[in-house]
Amino acid sequence: MPSGPARLPSDRLLTVLTCPLCRSVLTRADGALRCPARHTFDIARHGYVSLLTGHRRAPSADSAAMIRSRAAFLRAGHYDPLARAVADLAAGLAPADATVLDAGAGTGHHLAAVLDALPGALGVGLDTSPAALRATVRAHPRAEAAGWDVWRPWPVRTGCAHLVLNVFAPRNGPEFHRVLAPDGALLVVTPTARHLRELREPLGLLTVDPRKEERLRRTLSAAFRLERTEPLEFTPALTAEDVVGLVAMSPTAHHLDAARLRERVGRAVPPVRVTASFAVSVYRPRAAAQ
Repeated sequence: MPSGPARLPSDRLLTVLTCPLCRSVLTRADGALRCPARHTFDIARHGYVSLLTGHRRAPSADSAAMIRSRAAFLRAGHYDPLARAVADLAAGLAPADATVLDAGAGTGHHLAAVLDALPGALGVGLDTSPAALRATVRAHPRAEAAGWDVWRPWPVRTGCAHLVLNVFAPRNGPEFHRVLAPDGALLVVTPTARHLRELREPLGLLTVDPRKEERLRRTLSAAFRLERTEPLEFTPALTAEDVVGLVAMSPTAHHLDAARLRERVGRAVPPVRVTASFAVSVYRPRAAAQ
């Protein structure tokens, strides 16, 4: 989306967010959001809200370079089958005017696909990375973003969300459950052990635990029941430059510098078809214990 005038957070966003310090409502005041106790949070000129005042960015937050690589790779369409699968599922899980929360929004790519499928929905991306937040608010006219660490209790009203997205991001089961409406849904995407298998050895990529899906189910089982899991596998054709971008947007980028990566790719990876393999799971919240 082309850049334009700075966009202020919508009135509807204010029905979702709460003050992270006292849980009160937030209102706009002098280019910021403020609660009745006068806790104040800046609205960045890019349009997102920074709620992490006084807290440093998490060490695992995506860098600007990682977000650029991810955005370029996704714009090229290599993961379009995944975006379509997420959007198609979302259209059957939430009403057209849903509130959708994206925990660890990244570039906002998958959130934007969901918002296209839900024509009256509001999307709210939570992330600690300023680069990710900037990308999210640019991703779609109905996408908003707030700086927050999803491992901590969320500054979000209880029961306000119809759908929570969690695509390759940290999972905070108790908060997923708290913010979802009783008839809401949690949509989780995880890579399988087959994901990028052609690249793992030659590039020294981090491996995917083959029990990852089992561990996910155990983590969420106290608060959620698994409704279904749909496998998704496809084989995009990647050039060496695509592979560099793919690795640069992944957690491996925290462990492998760009020059070393390009050297390995140039030596070991001709144009190749690579296995993209995911588990797309739908969870429903269990009733809260009385």
